[in-house]
Amino acid sequence: MEYELRKLGTSTSARVADSTGNWVDTLAPPWARPYLRLSRFDRPIGSWLLLMPCWWSAALASGMAHDVRGLPLTILLFFIGAFVMRGAGCTWNDITDRDLDDKVERTRSRPLPSGQVSTKQALAWMVVQALIGLIVLLQFNRFAIATGIASLLIVAIYPFMKRITWWPQVVLGLAFSWGALMGFAVTFGRIDVTAMVLYAGAISWVIGYDTIYAHQDADDDALIGVKSTARLFGAHTHQALILFYGLAVMLIGVALASGDARWPAWLGLIAFAVHLASQVVRLRIDDPELCKRLFYSNKYAGALLFAGLLVDAVMRAA
Repeated sequence: MEYELRKLGTSTSARVADSTGNWVDTLAPPWARPYLRLSRFDRPIGSWLLLMPCWWSAALASGMAHDVRGLPLTILLFFIGAFVMRGAGCTWNDITDRDLDDKVERTRSRPLPSGQVSTKQALAWMVVQALIGLIVLLQFNRFAIATGIASLLIVAIYPFMKRITWWPQVVLGLAFSWGALMGFAVTFGRIDVTAMVLYAGAISWVIGYDTIYAHQDADDDALIGVKSTARLFGAHTHQALILFYGLAVMLIGVALASGDARWPAWLGLIAFAVHLASQVVRLRIDDPELCKRLFYSNKYAGALLFAGLLVDAVMRAA
């Protein structure tokens, strides 16, 4: 089904219900706004959350190699890659979910269900973003290129998981944590045990924060039959978060120990753990606005850990 610009009388300047007053609404040219919204550039939190494991692994691997000369460029390339590939992934997600989004209050004003762009236009935009991501990926070694391309299979199947499993957050974790492998692939041309344990820790983190996020739509999801860990855990969400956030801290700690990390990295992990604990304490699953704020705050949790890892890497290379 194609969604034409004239559907419901909407225009390209129409705003998305759960993201207003941002730079896309006020500064971007009207013709570009639907495409920027498809990529979630009006709310880049997902890009930051995708980026954090990339930066963690880049810093930890550089510290293990006692060499940070290539780290600034790697950090920059990961930044560009995370934003464009998250944009491509969100565009694909919106294409596959366009009929479901039309049934959910929070998402029915997105560009596709509201008719601001057609499916063909969205597909073309997705390809453009993917090509930019490929250009970034080609700056790395062959092993890193192959590792990055391998993640596309998980990205492709993720939007369909909410229709068939109560655990779509696990698949999201597999995709959003892939960067925990990329730093090692770029630095060493291989993926070792330390990278795999860091990846597992990042997956646990993603399951936790995306469960909080999914509570915003739990009622609508129940009406249309969409599954999520938010619906699965329900009133036991706090206990589930303690489990998954606890696993995240423990596994990342194992990765730090395996990588011979020094005290700045451990301080970063402690700050990360305190932040996650505060989310569990503050969470009220019946308050969608609070769920949104807590979900967004994970950007800062990830940045605290990265800061510790970065200082550690610089100290070890000195």
